[in-house]
Amino acid sequence: MFEKYKKDEGGEMTEERAQPEASEPVTNTGSEIGIGGLMGKRAKLEEAIDYVGLMIKNLKDKRTVLEKDIEKESVDIKNLKEKLQKVNEYIEEESRGIGELASKRKRVEGEADEVGNMINNLREKLSGVDRVIDDEGNIVKRIKDSKESSNS
Repeated sequence: MFEKYKKDEGGEMTEERAQPEASEPVTNTGSEIGIGGLMGKRAKLEEAIDYVGLMIKNLKDKRTVLEKDIEKESVDIKNLKEKLQKVNEYIEEESRGIGELASKRKRVEGEADEVGNMINNLREKLSGVDRVIDDEGNIVKRIKDSKESSNS
């Protein structure tokens, strides 16, 4: 039915028209009432309808291709959206983790400050004990020295 149509260089469907051969006799059947002209018009209308049908088929084919392309793009975009949501979840999880680490670091830093204060307090106490021992050692030494000098 569509054999008389072909695609031109631009990809559009065009009617391939046959040229009448010179040896064919041109008959004028029913010329008095015009039936030949009517039949010719009908034939041209049928050809035009066939051509329009072919155009409709081509449009449907193009639309089908577009629908498939759009569906493919839709799937790709949904996949990208899911990936981005996972990236966002990862970022939120990492942010929570960083917050927890910062809080833990603060606690450890507070403990380190406490340990530093304890060390300073113990150092002061040890210094006090050391002074007492030194003082007591000096007293003992003076007592020994005074005994030795009185014994001599």
